[in-house]
Amino acid sequence: MRFAETSLQSRRFLNAIPATLRRNFAGIDLPLRRHPFDTWQNVLKKCTFSPAFRRIAKVFTRIPCYNCGMNTYPDLRLSRLRKTEGIRAMFDLEVPSPAKWCWPTFVVPGANIREEISSMPGQFRYSPDTLLKGVEAVVNQGIGSVLLFGQTDHPKDNGGSQAWNDAGAVQQAVRLLKREFPQLTIMTDVCLCAYTDHGHCAPLRPDGSLDHDAACLCLAKTALSHAAAGADVVAPSAMMDGQIAAIRSALTENAFQNTLLMAYSTKFASACYGPFRDAEGSAPRARPGMPSDRKSYQASYANPRNALMESILDEAEGADILMVKPALFYLDMIRAVREKTLLPVAAYNVSGEYAMLIAMAERGWGDLGDLVRESTMSIVRAGSDLIISYWASQYQRFFGKNC
Repeated sequence: MRFAETSLQSRRFLNAIPATLRRNFAGIDLPLRRHPFDTWQNVLKKCTFSPAFRRIAKVFTRIPCYNCGMNTYPDLRLSRLRKTEGIRAMFDLEVPSPAKWCWPTFVVPGANIREEISSMPGQFRYSPDTLLKGVEAVVNQGIGSVLLFGQTDHPKDNGGSQAWNDAGAVQQAVRLLKREFPQLTIMTDVCLCAYTDHGHCAPLRPDGSLDHDAACLCLAKTALSHAAAGADVVAPSAMMDGQIAAIRSALTENAFQNTLLMAYSTKFASACYGPFRDAEGSAPRARPGMPSDRKSYQASYANPRNALMESILDEAEGADILMVKPALFYLDMIRAVREKTLLPVAAYNVSGEYAMLIAMAERGWGDLGDLVRESTMSIVRAGSDLIISYWASQYQRFFGKNC
């Protein structure tokens, strides 16, 4: 036998046989190719041995050799499954259709405003009237939903009361969009940070701490004003304890029980929000005794169990859709939430993730289209049902048939 050509299991089998019997193997080559579920007994039938050896060796030949003889190179060549574009297309995952995408965009008070956001090339601040044209271009690409973020030109206060002003920019935009695009799913961000004079997502107590309970009342008022304007989905992003229960209760009590509630359920205190805060003017202001960031209420990236618990609690409080934000930095959390719930899971591909790909391409360090497609597929693989992304407004450019 050529021992160098036998499998490790073959050698172990032979070593277990008494030396006096090994001569029965002299000049015999065990078959090197076997069915993966063959047994050594069947293998040995293919060889010629003395009857005495067969009786003694029977004890050693009842071991299945599941791994022996498994096809490997050069017989197995995985590159065959990648050989042509057509073959790859048969087995690759598909990019979600535009109906599975949501375009987040910014609405400001006024008229005839379309202002590009310098930190987010290709994205704009719109007044309600010009937003119609921006949304029309998105709808024509087949995008299924939009997510609106608002601002105010009124004086800001501690509680962010302009957030639930029925004449606010978001409320106006919702009414216009529902009239012009009745089939479009309209989502609204429900938060206070763009309306408070301190930039936090909750009213502050006299000692500078956040009042979560008061915030829940303010968020419920905001959600009601959006639902009354015609929003299909309200999406609280403040990360206040009990906000989902408070909003669900308010919606039900005011006959908006059919309004969907998408929770920013696992939202991290991320460094990737800079361009968004530039666009929205919502960064926290530094004041004595007041938190300078949002780490005390947004989830810690170093505590995944606590972050996952947020989604579990939001589901229990009545959320219809859960969300992980950001997306690319938290693919493991998208998967973790996906495995814990039967609810739809949204992933928010945030402003910093958007801007960094553009910056990389501008420096010649990668092709923007390839970067967008590869990063998007990572979100799909992680288990997201809905992708909230600024790339949605450029869907045909990056994911269309001619891309």
